[in-house]
Amino acid sequence: MLPKIKICCISSVEEAKTAIRAGAAALGLVARMPSGPGTISDERIREIAQTIPPPVSSFLLTCETSADQIIDHHLRTHTNTIQLVDALSEGSYSAIREKLPSVKIVQVIHVMDEYAVEEALRVAAEVDALLLDSGNPKAAIKELGGTGRTHNWSYSRKIVEQSKVPVFLAGGIHAGNVRDAIETVQPFGIDLCSSVRTDGKLDPKKLEYFFETVYR
Repeated sequence: MLPKIKICCISSVEEAKTAIRAGAAALGLVARMPSGPGTISDERIREIAQTIPPPVSSFLLTCETSADQIIDHHLRTHTNTIQLVDALSEGSYSAIREKLPSVKIVQVIHVMDEYAVEEALRVAAEVDALLLDSGNPKAAIKELGGTGRTHNWSYSRKIVEQSKVPVFLAGGIHAGNVRDAIETVQPFGIDLCSSVRTDGKLDPKKLEYFFETVYR
């Protein structure tokens, strides 16, 4: 089965429309982050999310790590999915579900070493999907996505093989390596940002080429 495609770092209603026309199944809306590209205000996220038609998913990327703060963040933006780019440190996934029963929860796992496999499988029991990325939450300034780096896909493949929930693959994916990524990892979805942009703006020609590469 070919993967769903999530286009991240959407910055405007027009970019959202462009990505949807190209075939995106999900759009990522990046809130305030300690580092990385594509951040926009909560007000802009809410504005864009209101225009995204079903069945396309709208992902709020939040760096909040407290369940209460994550809930508050979602109530300011009203997406249908929350992507936690850092580990939950206070509260519980069940607390988020209780307050936001119709919202899907996607936990990012930054695949730095073999420990990521254990972490991913532990978390998978409590969320709707995993997203495997190449950040470094332990860096002096946290890297929580948008690094443009790939990681060791053999760890990601182990997670996909054992996870009971869908798994998205992110981190340095572009038209030149996406087929290899799909064959190696066999993820449910592929997530990308910078490789389909020119001068920071979503590029319809790069989008078209990427989708052709995936689905040819």
